[in-house]
Amino acid sequence: MSRKFPRPIKRLVIKLGSSQIADETLKIRESNLRSLIEQIKILRNKGIDVILVSSGAIALGMGELGEKKRPSRLAQLQARAAIGQTVLMHTYRELFKKVNLKCAQVLLTWDDFSNRNRCLNAQHTLNAILDQGAVPVINENDTISTEEIKFGDNDKLSALVASLLVNADLLVILSDVEGFHDQNKKVFKQIFEITPEIRTMSSGTANTQIARGGMTTKIDAIHMASHAKIPCVIASGSTENILVRLIEGEEVGTYFVEKEKKTIANRHWIAFGAKPRGTIVVDDGAKAALLKGGKSLLLPGVVRFEGHFKADDVVVICDERNNAFARGITNYSTSDLHKIDDKKGKQEIVHRDHLVISQE
Repeated sequence: MSRKFPRPIKRLVIKLGSSQIADETLKIRESNLRSLIEQIKILRNKGIDVILVSSGAIALGMGELGEKKRPSRLAQLQARAAIGQTVLMHTYRELFKKVNLKCAQVLLTWDDFSNRNRCLNAQHTLNAILDQGAVPVINENDTISTEEIKFGDNDKLSALVASLLVNADLLVILSDVEGFHDQNKKVFKQIFEITPEIRTMSSGTANTQIARGGMTTKIDAIHMASHAKIPCVIASGSTENILVRLIEGEEVGTYFVEKEKKTIANRHWIAFGAKPRGTIVVDDGAKAALLKGGKSLLLPGVVRFEGHFKADDVVVICDERNNAFARGITNYSTSDLHKIDDKKGKQEIVHRDHLVISQE
C-alpha cells in the first residue's frame, strides 16, 4: 500500500542526527553521508528543494582533538563546535561537489527566531539560496549560543526551519531507529495525533558522547511542525535509499499526520518561534475570559508579573496555580506595568489577535 501525503512534495526539510554524521570513534560516516547526498541529487532532479538541518559539529570537534568524553563546560563545547563545524562543512562541500551540487552554511540561534525581523531575514536568505539551486546546510550556532538561547537539540530547530522559514511540504527526521516504536519495539506505520500515551512511550533521552536528543525531542518537534500543517516522518538514515523511497510513497518509517487546521503564521511564531521573556499571572476570571470568551487580557485580571520583558515581547500567561495556558505579545514592559497604579483601568495588556491558547 502506497503512502499518500496531503500535497505534492516540492520542499523537503531533512534533519540529520549526530549518529548519522559521526561514528563511534567520532569520525565522519562518509559512506552514509555520500549515500544520502546522492539521494538528495535524485530529489533535486525531480524538482524538489532540499534543506538539511545537520547536527554533528561538537562530535566531530571532539574527534579532531582525539577526545572520547564530551566536555561539560559551555566554552569547551563551543570550542569543539567551532573545530568540528569546519570538518562538517568541508565534508558536505566535497560530497555535494561530486554530484554537481553546491551547499551553503547557515548557522542560527533562538534569537534569529525570537526577533521577528531577523526571522523574516533568515527566511529571505534561505529562499535566495534555494533560488540559486544550492542546498542550505543549517546548524545551531553552537560557537556563540549560551544556555539562554540554545535550542537544546536540532530536532526543534528543524521544525522551526520547516514551519517558519521555508514553508516545507514534509519534515523527515533521520535517526538510528526505524521509526517511532512501542515498548515491544514494534514500529508504528502512522500516527494521527500525539496523545499523552505517545508522549509516555517517547520518554527518555539519548545521552551518548555523540547524541543529545532522543525520541522526546523528536515528538516535540513534530508537535510543532504538525501545527503548521506539515506532515513528518521519523526513519532510519541507514535504510537503503530511504529518501527516495519516502518521496515515492513507500511506507517506511513512521508517518505523523499533520493537523487539519493550520495555525496562521503570526500565531505559530508566538506559540513556537519566539522565546518567552517573562510571565504574566492572571486570576481565574481573566483565565476564563481568555479561554472561553476569546477576549483580550486586560489589566484588572493581572495578579502579578515575573521576568524583565519589553513591549512587543512574547510572554507566557499562567493562572495562580502556575499552570501555563497561553502565550501572547505584551503591549507593556515590566517597567510600564510597575508605573500603572490604577488597577481598575482597562489597559489592554495582550490583544486577542496576538494571543495563542496552548490548551487548544
